[in-house]
Parts: sequence; C-alpha cells; structure tokens
Amino acid sequence: MTHEHRDLPLAPGSQAGPGLFLSFEGGDGVGKTTQIHRLSGLLEAAGVDCLVTREPGGTELGAEIRRLLLHGGEVSARAEALLYAADRAHHVQTRVRPALARGGVVITDRYLDSSVAYQGAARSLGSQEVRDLSLWATQGLLPDLTILLDAEPGIAARRAGERAALDRLEREPSSFHVALREEFLALAAAEPGRFVVIDADRGVEEVAEQVTAAVVRLIRSRTESPGGHVPQADASHSQVPHPTGGAWAALSAFAATYGGREVGR
Repeated sequence: MTHEHRDLPLAPGSQAGPGLFLSFEGGDGVGKTTQIHRLSGLLEAAGVDCLVTREPGGTELGAEIRRLLLHGGEVSARAEALLYAADRAHHVQTRVRPALARGGVVITDRYLDSSVAYQGAARSLGSQEVRDLSLWATQGLLPDLTILLDAEPGIAARRAGERAALDRLEREPSSFHVALREEFLALAAAEPGRFVVIDADRGVEEVAEQVTAAVVRLIRSRTESPGGHVPQADASHSQVPHPTGGAWAALSAFAATYGGREVGR
C-alpha cells in the first residue's frame, strides 16, 4: 500500500504562545481517553494549567458537528472534510490558542492527523489536500508533541466494542481499521520530530509511564535548549517564545518529579 503523505512538506505553522500543545492520536479503542485522563491528572496535581479537549466536539459548535458526523446520516467526503475543518478552526481560535497564550498545556484527543489518516484509510480524498485544509483552518498550528497510541486493530476493536454504542467510524469493517493504522504510522514516520509512537497493546500502567516520559522529554528540551525552543524536524516551532513564568515553573517541577520515575507505582 502506498501513502501519498510520506513525503509531505513540513508546514510553516505559527506558534500561539509559550504554552505546550499536545495531541493524542490513534485508532478507536487504543486507550486515548484513559491516557489523557491520567496525564492531565498528573499535570493538574503539579499545579499546571491544563486544558483537556477533543476534536470534534471541543466547543458547542463542535459538539453539533460531532453529532452530525458520527451519529447522523451519510455525509459526502468533501462535506465531511469541510465540517471537520470548520470545527478545528473554531476550536483552535476559541479554546486552544487562548490557553497556549497564557502558558497553559493543551491536551487534545485527536487533531488534524486524524483527518488526514481517516480520509487516507477511506481513500475518499487526497491526504495533502486534507492536511492543507486543516493547516489553513488553524493558521498552521501544529502540536509540540503528538503521541500516537498504536495497537493491533483486533485488540483495539475488542476494547471499542465494550462501549455501550459504537459511532459510524467505529462500525467500519476491520480492513478499514488496518488501513487506518498504516496511515497513522506513515504520518509518524514522515514527522519523527513531532510524533512519539507508543505500543498501546501493553498494560495501562506501562503505556502511562511512556506517555509521561515523552512529555518530560519535551518539557526538558523546551527549558534546557538555547533560546527555549523545542528542537524538532518541524519548522513550525522555530520561533517559540522562551518559557518563563509560573506556568513553566510548575512544568519544570513536574519534569523533576516524574523524570526517570515509574508512574502510578
């Protein structure tokens, strides 16, 4: 299977402020909600200003779009892509950028990589045009770190099946979820400076340790590197403001507490 986004040019995105922007990606049933809850709990306990949100559905408008896309009738491919982009534009403008501007940590359950991966798996639209649409909608904002929870589709499907009701995408055949996993892994391979891939087939505690370790590395790279920016292959963070103030004091304390330490033990 070929992936047209393997050689995507890196986007010239714009950083919204001194905060940290984290996204969790992966197929359905990989454990994103569980890991986001655990990570945000640790950050908040350390006194970090933390916003947990999701796409679609992170705003009142987004909740309506989510209902239409996941629980409504059939939506054409282009209309679907535009609805996701509309949700993302409003979400970033009204929630994500304000939180980053005040130095907070934003953790989102899905972001633009989900749009690219799901459209790629469905083979309905080109990955490049879906990516470009999202970058236009968000004025080029990319996460500082994208955590891809990767699990065998069969295991993830069993986990997702334990929920009370499945949405339209969760009901797709197994071949779709196999293709979706390949799309996510291809995106991670194309942007290794932004992505961290974690084996989500492992136990919850072990996955949590790896998630926390990845965030600690990000915090340390931001606070210890010259000029305060995170060294990445992605040019979107080349002008990151120097981390200062109480928010970063709390993050530094978090990194000192959990750096090299097993989580939940």
